[in-house]
Amino acid sequence: MKISKEEAETLATLMLRDQTKAYGKEELEQMIREVKKEPMKVFFDTEFTGLHQNTTLISIGLVAENGSEFYAELTDYDRDQVDDWLQANVIDKLYIPDEVGQQAPNNLKGDKEYVLEQLKWWLSQWDHVEIWSDCLAYDWVLFNQLFGHAFNIPKNVYYIPFDICTLMKIKGVDPDISREEFVEGDGINWMRQKHNALYDAQVIKRCYYKLMKM
Repeated sequence: MKISKEEAETLATLMLRDQTKAYGKEELEQMIREVKKEPMKVFFDTEFTGLHQNTTLISIGLVAENGSEFYAELTDYDRDQVDDWLQANVIDKLYIPDEVGQQAPNNLKGDKEYVLEQLKWWLSQWDHVEIWSDCLAYDWVLFNQLFGHAFNIPKNVYYIPFDICTLMKIKGVDPDISREEFVEGDGINWMRQKHNALYDAQVIKRCYYKLMKM
């Protein structure tokens, strides 16, 4: 990440405020981002009850550039919409115990209202957030729906989302390529995790960085 002389001086000033602290790579990157006023890229994915107008949200996973994660499984999705494929490929891969509540930091289960409040808190840690996803037509609608409508999303979240499918097209990669093949060799156990929202968000992040290196 390149910074100007003025930005470097500002960063040095911030670090000198606490000379006893050893700064890690992620902390330095976060400080540089704040100095440059760059948005935090957040990669996200959802699982839902079908490709139709009345679909409901099953789970949502988000992964930030700095490694921070948020994962939630919803308890109030429409179970009548769950077919055999969804049961085997999505529902059976949910892993948080049935007890409603927060099981671990940013890893929780509850209804829309509870998940919304926790998600707002998680997103509030950054001044500016840029959202990235993959084939995000349904994902972005469900994200907005969670907040009530598009005008209710947090002010620090940029209202225009970005899609790695478009980035693939720009980079000369077939957007229809299997994501497994695209990041092959990255140490991913696809058979175990595919169609889990948090894991898919991690894959989107990996795809983004590979594309940006091309």
